[in-house]
Amino acid sequence: MSMDSRDHKNEWSRFLKSFVHAWRGIWKTARSERNFQFHIIAACAVILCGFLTGLSTAEWAVVLMLIGGMLALELVNTAIEHVVDLVTDQYHPLAKAAKDAAAGAVCVFAVISCIIGLLIFLPKIC
Repeated sequence: MSMDSRDHKNEWSRFLKSFVHAWRGIWKTARSERNFQFHIIAACAVILCGFLTGLSTAEWAVVLMLIGGMLALELVNTAIEHVVDLVTDQYHPLAKAAKDAAAGAVCVFAVISCIIGLLIFLPKIC
């Protein structure tokens, strides 16, 4: 076996393992983080409403992007919280600022997602 084919095989294996690690992170977060669990339940409710109201393809694209963005942002927020907690267990203004900023990003996206959701769903139910 040539060196090139072994390198290619190792790269492919590392690539596949990265998905395993990613899914492990999603699963662990889903099992342990209350806010992520809330967002999953909300996403399921929105998807159910989407089927009940007959969303168009474009509307589904927007809704799914918002759901994916919300879940991804909540994962990033959780990662930031874990890293900050790993670095220090004592109160520090910068640690608080980092956690608050990450939580703020989630909040901004959640509010905008709700507004867009209302723009999509209200005309269908009113």
